[in-house]
Order: sequence, then structure tokens, then C-alpha cells
Amino acid sequence: MTGHRIFATSVASVYPLYVQKAERKGRTKAEVDRVICWLTGYSEKELQRQLARKADFETFFAEAPALHPNSALIKGVVCGIRVEEVEDPLMKKIRWLDKLIDELARGKAMDKILRS
Repeated sequence: MTGHRIFATSVASVYPLYVQKAERKGRTKAEVDRVICWLTGYSEKELQRQLARKADFETFFAEAPALHPNSALIKGVVCGIRVEEVEDPLMKKIRWLDKLIDELARGKAMDKILRS
């Protein structure tokens, strides 16, 4: 395996942390799901299937139906790293997801998070 260890981490193991982070700030699991589905193109049912089979991040994004065309508009800093400067395509997608969850937890309006 080459690349960062997060690539081989199952999305299902991180997903509860995304939900907890959002819920601590008064947001909901449904909003977390909506953000993930918006980014990846998965339906709610497909997202649940990926979580149930414990797909790793590499598989999760490789099998994603279609990244949202506005995902390139996701900018900012996550964990001290500027998202738009991340060179590895898979790491960039993971950072986009992290950034969206951060925005959700910070109370940003859903239409702003989804770049509508």
C-alpha cells in the first residue's frame, strides 16, 4: 500500500465521529448524510451500503457515482492544511469532506455548505 494510512481506513469508522461532531453543535445525522451525498453523488441508500460494507476511503471515493461539480469551490484550512493546495487527488477529496463537516459543525447555512 502506498499513500497515507487514512486511505485504507474504513469510512464507517470515521462516520460516527462526523455525526458526533455535527450533533455536538446542534446539527443532525441527516445533515451529515446530505453533505456526504452531495459531495459524492451517492444516494442515501448507497451511502448506507458503503458504510455497512466498511469500504475504505480509497474504495469509497473510487466508487462514488460522481463528485459534485461545485466541489472545486471548497476552499479553506483543515487541520492546518489549505484544502486547495493538497496535491494528491484522494487526499483532496478526503479534505473536502472534512471541510464540509467542519462547516456544518460551525453552523454555516446548508445552502452555503452545498455551494448553491
